[in-house]
Amino acid sequence: METPSVLRQKRLTKQGLGQQPTLFPAVEEESYFDSLCSSWGVELGPAWPDRFGKSVRRWAESQIKSPIRTLSLFSGMGGLDIAFHDAGFLITDMVEIEKKFAASLAANTQGPTPYLGDSVVHCTDIREFAPTVRRDFDFIIGGPPCQTFSAAARRASGVSGVNDERGTLFQEYVRLLSDLQPKGFLFENVYGITGANGGEAWRQIQEAFSNARYKVYSRILDTADYGVPQHRERMFIVGLKKGVFNFPRPTHGPDSECGRPYYSAGDAVEGVHLSENDIQARVTGRYEGLLEQVPPGLNYSYFTEKMGHPRPLFAWRSKFSDFLYKADPKTPIRTLKAQAGQFTGPFHWDNRPFSISEFKRLQTTPDEYTIVGGRQAILHQIGNSVPSQVGRILALAVLDQVFGVSPPCPISYLTATHTLGFRKRKRDLTSRYM
Repeated sequence: METPSVLRQKRLTKQGLGQQPTLFPAVEEESYFDSLCSSWGVELGPAWPDRFGKSVRRWAESQIKSPIRTLSLFSGMGGLDIAFHDAGFLITDMVEIEKKFAASLAANTQGPTPYLGDSVVHCTDIREFAPTVRRDFDFIIGGPPCQTFSAAARRASGVSGVNDERGTLFQEYVRLLSDLQPKGFLFENVYGITGANGGEAWRQIQEAFSNARYKVYSRILDTADYGVPQHRERMFIVGLKKGVFNFPRPTHGPDSECGRPYYSAGDAVEGVHLSENDIQARVTGRYEGLLEQVPPGLNYSYFTEKMGHPRPLFAWRSKFSDFLYKADPKTPIRTLKAQAGQFTGPFHWDNRPFSISEFKRLQTTPDEYTIVGGRQAILHQIGNSVPSQVGRILALAVLDQVFGVSPPCPISYLTATHTLGFRKRKRDLTSRYM
């Protein structure tokens, strides 16, 4: 007779859960991403985004004849700054109000070989920032705090959007655009920005950019589609004074040119040096011991009646989806959170917390990049940043279309009517479990 655990595993397998899925067929022809990697000699494998970034940097230094002076706003720990610096943009100034975040920026702009080069870090409120020396910026990057537009805020108390003081910080972004008049900008935020205040916030934001004399092009993208081992949906806006901008086609996943498999969490963290404390770390407290029972890719919902648990411990959809969430090594992880509780995943498939070095890999933050602070402060900075690999692909597209610096291989671009499939895939997945 089959045991209850065997019967449950069969049920999960039938649902497509609790097993290691086959993602996509092997790549049979060369995509623009493959061509770029071949041209730059980038060997894929663990930590390949670090090698990609260094290769882009060497190429850009040889191709960009006049410095593209760039201002970074709401810089955080520097996720977008890493990406645009690697693509050859000269980031002269970074503005960040949080002291811990600014300390990380400073750590990477000082010393004999600073990752971000010789940039000036302004630890100040953007409402008090006005460049007085450098006023000839060519490009601006960055996005204001997104808490008021986020899905978490929507679930907790409704999206306050521009009715919250933090939601109006975009006006400071627009103030600087109007004053400095660069050729363009890249603005990043959560996708909930389009639905805040019944769409009124999005209308106001678009109108503000238009009044500053910029035509905007926007897309909601999933970072996993661009080589990040993490599903993270974000709104990207590119504004231009002249010309047209098309977003690059995904480099990975079903919407890529050749169906290249996603960069998985297991591949990303392979080879990371772990201390004995990292290896032995465990989840303790009220729910100690539950994580070991959760199959990779699932969360607390494993212990619900709907998932067939013989002794349910939780009601269906009674917790946030990251509660007791265990990563699947064969797929990208779910979105990393900036503020995580004791039982907030992702947790490693070996039933332990991920190490800081592993979290950097999952965010495509270079191994050599310095993040200042204790564990919680570092996780806050990582969770708030833009994954650098998606930023690199967008930066290459900006170089190509805005500044006339074409990569060695043509980039494949999305048309305005091209629909990406990540939202449908997410709906299909969440219909089966939280």
